[in-house]
Amino acid sequence: MTKIGLLSDTHGHLDKDILNFFTDVDQIWHAGDIGNEETLDILESFKPTKAVFGNIDDHKIRIRTSEHLRFEIENKKIWITHIGGYPGKYWPHIKQELFSNPPDIFICGHSHILKVMNDPKLNLLHINPGAAGNKGWHKLVTAVRFEISIGGLKKFDIFERKR
Repeated sequence: MTKIGLLSDTHGHLDKDILNFFTDVDQIWHAGDIGNEETLDILESFKPTKAVFGNIDDHKIRIRTSEHLRFEIENKKIWITHIGGYPGKYWPHIKQELFSNPPDIFICGHSHILKVMNDPKLNLLHINPGAAGNKGWHKLVTAVRFEISIGGLKKFDIFERKR
């Protein structure tokens, strides 16, 4: 079992309450729009971190991350990208690969909307942790925490507070 802290769209602002929310996680996953190297440095010094870059991230972040991360953990295939869409409305640039090689868990950010949805067509779980930063149109700062094991996801918790 591995405890995961998942966030996206920090846009250069990392809320200390989110770090407190992630105190007991084993890894942090960031689904893009990190915003600056300082934010990535803080996350990486806090916990082992996997991150993708988003559309607002500059060349310094892009050198340290990638557009897509595909990996396995606890026998689950994971795909993290920034712009991915959601079940029924996947982004056209990833749709073909998503349908030909679906992961068990598909994670993206970009929308600033927290969503957790099953896709019965692809037999995957879609997670968008919403926006953890203070830039954008969202009214809530959000992040998620969960445990992943061979049996699936459990203890799924949501961090949510008004901006």
